[in-house]
Order: sequence, then structure tokens, then C-alpha cells
Amino acid sequence: MVKSRLHHYQNWIFDWSGTLVDDLAMVLDATNHVLRIYGKDEIEREDFRMSFRLPYAGYYEEILPGVPLDELEDHFREGFAKSEASGVTSPLLPYALDFLESLQSKDKRIFILSSMDAGAFDRHAVELGIDHFFEATYAGILDKRNQIHLMLEKHALDASNTVFLGDMCHDVETAKHGGVASIALLTGYQNAEQLGAASPDLLVEDLSVIHPWLEAPTSKNNS
Repeated sequence: MVKSRLHHYQNWIFDWSGTLVDDLAMVLDATNHVLRIYGKDEIEREDFRMSFRLPYAGYYEEILPGVPLDELEDHFREGFAKSEASGVTSPLLPYALDFLESLQSKDKRIFILSSMDAGAFDRHAVELGIDHFFEATYAGILDKRNQIHLMLEKHALDASNTVFLGDMCHDVETAKHGGVASIALLTGYQNAEQLGAASPDLLVEDLSVIHPWLEAPTSKNNS
């Protein structure tokens, strides 16, 4: 089982939104900004959580068919910036900092693989004071499945020694595509039923659940 060997994994790849930071309010603000521009009704938080999916190109094609993706992305960035300016924040999720510090103390290699706009990611990672944890970051990735193998190759990551943590089915699918272990977290955009259907190796409430499993088993536990 994955949890019994978590302490063995050397390479830890994290999604960003809903995995390390709580930016749902900002993303919803930005999405509603886009919808208003095209004369569409705004979407409520829970409706958004139930319908939003990655890769987001498919989601936007469904709600705004025929609108070029680069045009939508420009409007999304505008909405996201307005949300920032209005004082809406993207705080770290509970246990995220402790978890990253624990990985760092064990000399684990830590990476980001996220669909979040690269500029927004860079700003928030610096503002939150956690940018130094990451060996490399890949943000603004439309389809993470197209990036995972490139990451493994570029950084010489052994897939059998790598785990990907995320909060959406696409993260689980990306892990499977890359041949790495997957941990799905119920801290973000999709619920237990949605994530369970993707069959992650582990499905947990939050990072605190798996934090103790980072410790190597004691001889007493092995006896």
C-alpha cells in the first residue's frame, strides 16, 4: 500500500490550487468575471465545484462554446487581478507549511505542477513565503498529462519513487499517466465521490492525515 511506504518516496509533486492553497474564492471571482463579460449568469460556489474540471479548456468550451481559449484566459487574469485588488486572498491550507517543512527536513525533492496562471502562482508563492521549498515549478500547464513525463525525464525522477498530490480527478489521471503514485486530497475543488471515481492510490481529508506516515517505521512497529 502507498501509505506504508510514503516515507520511501523521494520525489513529491504538488498541485497548487486546493492542495497547498485555498484559492477557490479567487478562482470563482475570476470565473464569474469571465461569465459577466459574455452576458452569462454568475455561478454559485457549490455549483462551480461540482461542474469545474481540468483541463479547463473543456470546461470553458462547455459554458462558453466557440470563444477562443486565449481570449478567455486574458479575461480570467483580469478577474483574478481584480479579486486580488479587492482584498480576497489565497491562504495556505491548514497543515501545508508543516508538511512542506517536514519534507524539506528529510531532504525530499519537491515540485509544483499546476494549471494556475504562472504569474499568479509566482506572486502568491512569494507572498506566502514558500517559494524556496520547490526545486522546480511548472505552472500555467493546460493539461498536466502532457507535462508529467517531461518533468520525470528532465529532473531524472524515478517514477516508482515519486508521488503526485492533488485535489482533482485530473491530478489522479496525471499521476496514472506518469506511472507515479497518487494522493487525492479533499481540501479543494472536488468531493469524495468525484475523486473516488478516479481511483487514487490514497484519498484523504487533508495533509495532516498522511503527515505521520512520512516517518519511517520503528523496529517496534516492524516486530
